[in-house]
Amino acid sequence: MKIDFKTAMHRLMAAEDVLILTHANPDGDTLGGAFALALALRQRGARANVLCADGVPERYAFLAVPPETEFAEQYVISVDVADRSLLGKAVEESYGDRVDLAIDHHGTNRLFAKESYVEPDSASACEIVYLLLLAMNVHITKDIADRLYAGVSTDTGCFCYSNVTARTFRIAADLLDRGADVSGINVRMFETKKPGFLQLEQQVLQGMELYENGRISLLTITRAMLDETGCRDEEIDSIVALSRQIEGVRIGITFKEKPDGTWKVSVRTHEDVDASQLCALFGGGGHKRAAGCQFDGDKTEAAKRFLAAARTFLN
Repeated sequence: MKIDFKTAMHRLMAAEDVLILTHANPDGDTLGGAFALALALRQRGARANVLCADGVPERYAFLAVPPETEFAEQYVISVDVADRSLLGKAVEESYGDRVDLAIDHHGTNRLFAKESYVEPDSASACEIVYLLLLAMNVHITKDIADRLYAGVSTDTGCFCYSNVTARTFRIAADLLDRGADVSGINVRMFETKKPGFLQLEQQVLQGMELYENGRISLLTITRAMLDETGCRDEEIDSIVALSRQIEGVRIGITFKEKPDGTWKVSVRTHEDVDASQLCALFGGGGHKRAAGCQFDGDKTEAAKRFLAAARTFLN
């Protein structure tokens, strides 16, 4: 059931013994929002911990906060999760039908929680968390500001994506005023790459395929590539962004092989193509300019099907 902002705020103010869930394959938005919310709830006297099916990747370790002494959760919240399947298998099995409140900004949210507050026009889940914390009269400390800024910058590509609004900039400015380490976070998130990553980037670009007179690009990342370069799954987000940075490309597609042999498809588009609608044809979703889905089995056949659908969106 959808609820309004005021109701979501009151639910948070009344919550005690809270477990906050992120999506699997976590990014800075889901982790930043979850840990910022945990710090805020603790500030109000509630106990709160964060759970991610995949743990916290090294890249985002600075966002994590130590867990509180184990307690039996009475209220479960998800942040930046559009569907229970995105929680990861183990977490979905334990909590998929126990989420009391979902805080999200995906227009494709499947309303799996008992109550959902969704702002599709928000550039990030952290924007929503920020507004909720202000309404709750939470003191946004430097620690909270750091985590919210990391989330906002992640989901806006350091404020380069078309989802950025004037409100996004105002929120970022306020977080800077509250002590957020903007420069340090930007360097960590966008300007620091390991040597192995550069090797992977080179391999992926060498294998790039172009279709429809250069209007569609297709990148492929295999497990063999990751193993050879020593890269981890969570380190390759910026490679996905490369798929639409080539002049003339309207739809950038990246096929990434997962450890179980399935393929995660990430799509990045420009203004004239809705990525979420394209991915929805294959059971996925996301945002208008950034979305994803998944395929089992042979990659060649999956790519053939996906490219056929992508071509229809160009026309």
